[in-house]
Amino acid sequence: MWHADFGIDFGKKCGVKIEKRKIGELNRQEVELYRLMNDAGSYVELTNYGATLVSVVIPDLNGLLGNVVLGFSGLDGYLKDDCYMGATIGRFANRISNARFRIGNEVFRLDENDGTHSNHGGFSGFNTQVFEAEVLSDEIRFNLNSPDGQGGFPGALNLSVYYRWSDRQELTIRFQGISTRETILNLTNHAYFNLSAMARSGLQQKLTMEASRIIECTNDFIPTGRIVPAGELAFSGQRIAEKMNLDSAGFKGINSYYVFEEKGVGQPACLLEDEKSGRQMKVYTSYPGIQFYTGDFLESRVPGSHGVKYQPYDGVCIECQLYPDSPNHPNFPSTLLKVGSEYNEEISYHFDLKSNHE
Repeated sequence: MWHADFGIDFGKKCGVKIEKRKIGELNRQEVELYRLMNDAGSYVELTNYGATLVSVVIPDLNGLLGNVVLGFSGLDGYLKDDCYMGATIGRFANRISNARFRIGNEVFRLDENDGTHSNHGGFSGFNTQVFEAEVLSDEIRFNLNSPDGQGGFPGALNLSVYYRWSDRQELTIRFQGISTRETILNLTNHAYFNLSAMARSGLQQKLTMEASRIIECTNDFIPTGRIVPAGELAFSGQRIAEKMNLDSAGFKGINSYYVFEEKGVGQPACLLEDEKSGRQMKVYTSYPGIQFYTGDFLESRVPGSHGVKYQPYDGVCIECQLYPDSPNHPNFPSTLLKVGSEYNEEISYHFDLKSNHE
């Protein structure tokens, strides 16, 4: 099991104890597991394979700890995973239509790993890369050098992903990157959340989304370029299951990009809740929107850390990111990263119990 026998203790880092142990090797690179535990005994686990969020273990109303993130109990599960479980996604989160984009007069062709389109960085996405890891005073930094042309993307990219866990049960992820050439960049984390710790379907969670508009897409999830009212897909505290459409093939889920309203400083972008456990998660981010995905195609080849093989709707993804297919839509905010500029975005998940505020 990953939750025992940690080999190196880095001691206290601003109230959070950080430990690590080796869990395998890939291409002669060590793969390690890091645990960050706060004074209350809640903890998160990370691995440098894919700069991946492995677990978030927090109490319910009865004080019982549970893992609210889907993941695996060993490296083998991640090597066999094709659902991006908890991974850092790049170079470009979501889809790029026809696996190509243009910068100036130059056309760049990418991996076609989703039909004729490119998705989540293609075959050499960051979810498959072993990052270097460094323990800082109060966080873990994962570093990766992505060479010029990897996956078809221009520029040698130097990327840092920072994870911080606090005594207040706040998990913050920061992305920083610089490139040697003009390139495009859109990074996110692909965690699947189930605040019941797999006691119930992920669809039983309640969601509030500070967005009344979504990006219109084709049947293969490629943006048309139009931003339209969310209509029945707007969330204001309903169970996710209430928004699902039942058709002849069963449930038809949601995989839509939500465009935020103008938020005040310090306002959460969305709220996820599980009534029975009392757990809730507020999401704060610098990004302009969220790709919300109900896990329609979720399926694991091996049992996960919850002891079962994951199935559709076991968890939901709240992927804070820039607009999908933005390079091919001039009316969308730019994802261009210029030489000399730094990519700098942040996602923060604040975990709590609903009863604490009643």
